[in-house]
Amino acid sequence: MTEAATPLKIADQPTDEFLWLEDIHGDDAMAWVRKRNARTDAALVNPAYSALEASVLEVLDSVDRIPVVSKRGNWYYNFWRDKTNPRGLWRRTTWESYLSATPQWQVLLDIDALCVAEDAQWLWAGASLLRPATGEEYRHAMIALSPDGGDAVAYREFDLATNTFVPDGFVLPPAKTRLSWFDIDTLYVGTDTGKGSMTASSYPAATRVLRRGESLTEMAAQQPIFDVPLTHLSGGVSHSRTPGYERDVAHDALDFYNSRSYLRVGEDWVHIDVPNDMALSLHHQWLLLRPRTTFCVTGEEYAPGTLLVIELEAFMAGNREFHTIFDPTPAQSLQSWSWTKDFLLLNLLSDVSSKILVVDPASDWAATELDACPALHSVDAYAVDDEAATGGNDYWLLASGFLTTSTLYRGTVDAPTGAQPIGAQPTGTRPTGTAGEPAMLVRAAPSFFHAEKYTVEQHFATSADGTEVPYFQVGPKELMLDGGNPTLLSGYGGFEVSRTPAYNGAVGRSWLERGGVFVVANIRGGGEYGPTWHTAALQENRHRAYEDFAAVARDLSARQVTSPSRLGCAGGSNGGLLVGNMLTVYPELFGAVSCGVPLLDMRRYTKLSAGASWIAEYGDPDVPQQWEFIKTFSPYHLLRADVTYPATFIWTATSDDRVGPAQARKMAARMESMGIPVWFHEALEGGHAGAGNNKQAARLHTASHEFLWRALNGGL
Repeated sequence: MTEAATPLKIADQPTDEFLWLEDIHGDDAMAWVRKRNARTDAALVNPAYSALEASVLEVLDSVDRIPVVSKRGNWYYNFWRDKTNPRGLWRRTTWESYLSATPQWQVLLDIDALCVAEDAQWLWAGASLLRPATGEEYRHAMIALSPDGGDAVAYREFDLATNTFVPDGFVLPPAKTRLSWFDIDTLYVGTDTGKGSMTASSYPAATRVLRRGESLTEMAAQQPIFDVPLTHLSGGVSHSRTPGYERDVAHDALDFYNSRSYLRVGEDWVHIDVPNDMALSLHHQWLLLRPRTTFCVTGEEYAPGTLLVIELEAFMAGNREFHTIFDPTPAQSLQSWSWTKDFLLLNLLSDVSSKILVVDPASDWAATELDACPALHSVDAYAVDDEAATGGNDYWLLASGFLTTSTLYRGTVDAPTGAQPIGAQPTGTRPTGTAGEPAMLVRAAPSFFHAEKYTVEQHFATSADGTEVPYFQVGPKELMLDGGNPTLLSGYGGFEVSRTPAYNGAVGRSWLERGGVFVVANIRGGGEYGPTWHTAALQENRHRAYEDFAAVARDLSARQVTSPSRLGCAGGSNGGLLVGNMLTVYPELFGAVSCGVPLLDMRRYTKLSAGASWIAEYGDPDVPQQWEFIKTFSPYHLLRADVTYPATFIWTATSDDRVGPAQARKMAARMESMGIPVWFHEALEGGHAGAGNNKQAARLHTASHEFLWRALNGGL
């Protein structure tokens, strides 16, 4: 650790001269925002910038992108944005049409037209469809619409047969609502109904029954069917309508990583008795468990990240004889799973490259590898429709790499050979099943830059405690190792989120084709090596994530890929906190920092927006012993007048109701007051993503990359 990284002596109650900027929509705060937006625009926008932004927007608006679909009944649903439909279309098509070069889409809801008709600024936030009775088609949906791109959404009932909102149907005003269909006339709803209905983390605390024809006020007057203390993260009830497995399950999220689940038996809620930090999943008769920490039961010990299975009925009766489906190794971790009709698909990472296993419950959970994963690529397998009358064992395969465009395949699992073809295979490179049979190529996205000029490499940097930290490097095939390459280092390092290889045409155009090197660091705090990789950087050990990132930065300079003046870093949300710590603790390693929708004031983060929900990740600053370690990674409090900082761009969104804009504002204001140069931009809508449509997304992406490019090439 450098001298600058030594923990500083910070007052327990530091003075905060910029509390007024926490008034998100206050006149003074917004005047401050507009002034800095205008200043950034004046410095940023020129003909070259505008051309680059247009090029990025062309990628985002491309009509040749893969329209990824979800199958419900006989239809394949998709939400789509492009130049003509900036707010988007919710639409569907048939399988036969989807296979064609130009599918014929039935438009269900045109969000742009809805905005015109209602003089509103709605943004699509998803749909919850009511599972119909066997043999019937899906018809009823609850449509989620955000007024500004934030997490608070309005819900309206929609009729898929008439493509209209249901007159006098279910309607819920904007809030951080959670709902589940019980039947055609009944919803389980957790929403904001006034004092005591939402937790300190701003999520629903109580679930009630909303019947057709009832008002929200009438619902609020009823006793909850399930509620949790306001100090918990959230609570909710979901209903499964799967024939033969109908049930209600309640979830009490104590914090981000600890929860309790309950099965409704008659009028009672019966605890599914597993440790609070256990990930739990129900499917038909099966209970799947994935421990976050070592799990000891009946003399057996299971490592974090193991996947266990047992019949739910047997477990509730006291049986604890689990079957181990997956046992992690130091290099291999389970990322997700998906059920087809008869099989279980496991998506793994092996040193951050994908691996897929097909598990057969009927053969004592025997696993077969699906030979579909080239090295240094990300490939995800998931069921198409596990309860379809035909094709219930079909799966989607979505593959991508830094230089490999997204490609969608469809196959079917058939014991004992694993993957089987379901149709004619187009020519070209394709994954194969375990017996060598090809899955069918459905669609391949176009290339937006000259990928053949570049190469992907994986390297490992040694962190401060000796841990080997992997990172991906994407650059020219004939890369000159002279320390002079403008290099963008990206990372996240939190919440067990894995950063995996993925094609990004916008990055190709705005960074690689300009001569830059792009790097993704797989630091601790993420999930690349399972739960232990994440928990290694929790709370008092947060510094390990930052030491890992700094180690990658040093390794890039040591290998002469770049040098500190030519190295920039970028991150958003928790990644914004990451690069905020690079700015304040490791300023000597970087020439520029782009910090988006960030956490920065760790003294007050629990008081702002949904911050209280992340105490399990960072710690509680209101507990003196915990503030002692939190203050060592609070960038807002680590700024010093006697340090030369890299060029900095901080960006956020007014409508972000998850992290909120206050922290970004306050950090920029404090930097200004200390004479530290900083660029600032605040989008007025778009929520935590900072963008409600492709044009806004192109703007933020280009602004960040253009700032970094100029800073690393002496152009500021």
